Amino acid sequence: MTKLKTTTASVYAHSANSLELKQQFDAFINELVEPSLSVDAIAQALSCGIDALAAVLRPLPAIEGRLIELGIAAVARCNTDLKVLTQNLRLPVSPTALQIVEMNHAENFRALTFDSDMGGRKTYTPDFVILNQRTNTAHVVDTKRSVYTYDRVRLVDLQNRMKAAGLSLPDFLYKEHQRLNVKEVRIVILTADNRKTDLNGGIWHISQLDHLIEVEGAGAAIASLQAEFHSQVEANWKLACEAFAQPCHQSTTPSDQSDAELDDMESDDADNQSFEEASAIDVTGNPQMIKLGFAQVPTRH
Repeated sequence: MTKLKTTTASVYAHSANSLELKQQFDAFINELVEPSLSVDAIAQALSCGIDALAAVLRPLPAIEGRLIELGIAAVARCNTDLKVLTQNLRLPVSPTALQIVEMNHAENFRALTFDSDMGGRKTYTPDFVILNQRTNTAHVVDTKRSVYTYDRVRLVDLQNRMKAAGLSLPDFLYKEHQRLNVKEVRIVILTADNRKTDLNGGIWHISQLDHLIEVEGAGAAIASLQAEFHSQVEANWKLACEAFAQPCHQSTTPSDQSDAELDDMESDDADNQSFEEASAIDVTGNPQMIKLGFAQVPTRH
């Protein structure tokens, strides 16, 4: 069973230390490990040769990335003020919005909002939109196992697309997600690797998750989830190797997951991450002024 770390001092009203969350984490691990990383699947791959083994191990980073996404969404829902949107989030990125973002400082377009029905072929699909319904602040969240391999150009391009999409988010959520009201949009890239973070630039380590979703122990919970996943995969690997080494080793059932399905899991920005949406339009139908910017740096306590 996944063990979540607890803290002695409570900063936020909501906590990640709950039995229900532990059970969800265990279910996530079982769901992702069983299809292709079970003892039988690994043992079968060992008996079939290097190509079969590579096919089993190749999607491991993508599987862990998916686990992190599931974990963050589950932890965020511990805060009852938050609405966590994970589906139907294909946000439009209009050429005009992208040009404004690329050519201006954020302070010059913080109050702009765009119609989500504007033309343009480009879109951006975040992993989550987390809306605080108490403050009407929406965070556009992109999660990465690591941004260490991203060069500066790729990171800037991603952040520009996130900001351009954020300009149409209020209208999008209002129209597509039961008239959710947004007054401020912030973007943040969450990385599980702390080698390349920039709090002021919107690149946060998962350990800062507590501040983002106002849930005590959220970052530690995700770290514990990752550790339990690694432990489970390693245990399965050892058991599979022992079974393969036995003289009378019997063939086991191969993974039911096809190479095509495994390939689909490898994209960090997969389009299957979506949920609900809305816009900054009041009941009279008039557009409101919104704010757009990076996620705010945690206040030191």
